[in-house]
Amino acid sequence: MSAGTFATQVAGSGFVGLKSNSANLYSSAGSIGWKRKIVSNGSKTHCMKTWNPINNRKFETLSYLPPLSDASIAKEIDYMLKKGWTPCLEFDELGYISRENSHMPGYYDGRYWTLWKLPMFGCTDSSQVLNEIHECKRAYPNAYIRCIAFDNQRHMQSMAFVIQKPATTNSS
Repeated sequence: MSAGTFATQVAGSGFVGLKSNSANLYSSAGSIGWKRKIVSNGSKTHCMKTWNPINNRKFETLSYLPPLSDASIAKEIDYMLKKGWTPCLEFDELGYISRENSHMPGYYDGRYWTLWKLPMFGCTDSSQVLNEIHECKRAYPNAYIRCIAFDNQRHMQSMAFVIQKPATTNSS
């Protein structure tokens, strides 16, 4: 559908965008102050667009950005290390979760990705993680690769972001 489909005014319509253009939508009997209390999300709400979910998968944090440079990845990893989190690399061919094998509540295929080596316990420098990232990219050039940070104090995943998305993606 084009934007013109939604912008066309319908005869008798009392609204354009989210603001009324008709004075007779409100009852005249009653509070005069009611007309002054119209709720609006702003004057340009008719220009807003939503995210297109069709064949447009989003993955972890920062996945809407163009591919991160090594310097940007190093900054994210430095943040992890400063917080005391343990960096970990994972990879997967599909890169997303689905419900192909079972429709039971709480079951998802692809929830867990394959671990690249062991988590990097005791890692103190982002260059160590970058070396592992480059090695993983060489070994699996057509895989999704993500970096995860584990907080060993709270026993949880604290951060994750996609490092590589393959040029040719599997669409299903």
